Amino acid sequence: MTNEKDNKTRLETLRLEHRDLDDVIQRLIKDTAPDRLQIQRLKKRKLGLKDQITRLKSGSIPDIIA
Repeated sequence: MTNEKDNKTRLETLRLEHRDLDDVIQRLIKDTAPDRLQIQRLKKRKLGLKDQITRLKSGSIPDIIA
C-alpha cells in the first residue's frame, strides 16, 4: 500500500514540475530575445518528465486480460 501512495505522490510531483516548466518555457518564448538553447533544454527536460509520468501511470494500471 505504501508503494502505491509513494507512486501517487511522485506522480503528482512530476506533474507539478511539468506544469511549472511549461509556464517557464512560455514566458521565455514571449521574451524579446529568447534564449533558444535554454528553451531547448527545458523542453527536453519537460519531455523526460512526461516519459516518467507515463511510466508511473502505466505501472499503476493493472493489466486487463481480455
